[in-house]
Amino acid sequence: MSAEETAPPVTAFMLIKTTPEWLSMTPHERVSAMDLEVMSVVKAKTTGIRSRFYDTEFYSTRVTDVWVWEADDHNAYQLLIDALRETPFWDRYFEIVDILVGAENGYARTYNVDAVTTVST
Repeated sequence: MSAEETAPPVTAFMLIKTTPEWLSMTPHERVSAMDLEVMSVVKAKTTGIRSRFYDTEFYSTRVTDVWVWEADDHNAYQLLIDALRETPFWDRYFEIVDILVGAENGYARTYNVDAVTTVST
């Protein structure tokens, strides 16, 4: 296998906060806006992207949600960010508080050691 085939995906933890505009919409309007205005653009302009969405407003006032993105490579991740910036998601519906990008168990690959994990591999 080549290094490219064994390269880990890029994982980005996007820490976001809802805006008054987003909160002024009904839940149905929010779902529709996310589908039509955000995810349709992401799907049209990217490949190799997966995501999960976590609500955190129950425990935090600074960050209301965490959107975890996995991209097959750095190019796919860059296309994702470019796509999101072209939608109302970016700084209209949500404030981007921070983005933390990493590669899962990168140290284990660097030092050729077993990953510290509770998940069986």
